[in-house]
Amino acid sequence: MTGPARILLADDHALVRRGVRLILDAEPDLTVVAEAADGAEAVDRARDPGVDLAVLDIAMPLRTGLQAARDLARIRPDLRTLMLTMYDNEQYFFEALRAGASGYVLKSVADRDLVEACRSALRDEPFIYPGAETALIRSYLDRVRRGDPLPARPITEREEEILKLVAEGHTSKEIGDLLVISAKTVERHRANLLQKLGLRDRLELTRYAIRAGLIEP
Repeated sequence: MTGPARILLADDHALVRRGVRLILDAEPDLTVVAEAADGAEAVDRARDPGVDLAVLDIAMPLRTGLQAARDLARIRPDLRTLMLTMYDNEQYFFEALRAGASGYVLKSVADRDLVEACRSALRDEPFIYPGAETALIRSYLDRVRRGDPLPARPITEREEEILKLVAEGHTSKEIGDLLVISAKTVERHRANLLQKLGLRDRLELTRYAIRAGLIEP
């Protein structure tokens, strides 16, 4: 690669994007060439072959960073992705790896870790934020010792999409139009979600979506 690595920065908060951009643009080998304010826009902008690395916030409107990373892994398997998050959460970490991300950076220490994480991703090496290794390895060993399964995805990708849109206040018809499925299919997915997660209504679905990092409170 000649010249600095070209980075897409996706976060729904303009202030966060500005701060992260300052960190990255200060490095001679990194430059932010595109920004996105939601997950759908991130996927659209990352289709550009002029982008080498996508830095994605986990909790964004329309599509989460995890959903965007899964889409990009299919559309542009050569593109490197990094997750940027305020959640120090082992489940998200495993989901990020499943989604094809090269690493997971906490916003609280982005000024310390993000540049190194970007360089690792561009070398096609995984980045695990300091402090995570011990906790993750201990958690893994504890599970193996107890004979417990590793963290599993509680809902399907399609159910996750619908849960997010329901929690954002969209009607079944609006969700159907967005996902190009019928409103009746949306209602069926929604009923499955309620049953699977043991929840009663939209309010409880919204609370679950916030806890799962799909939307911000």
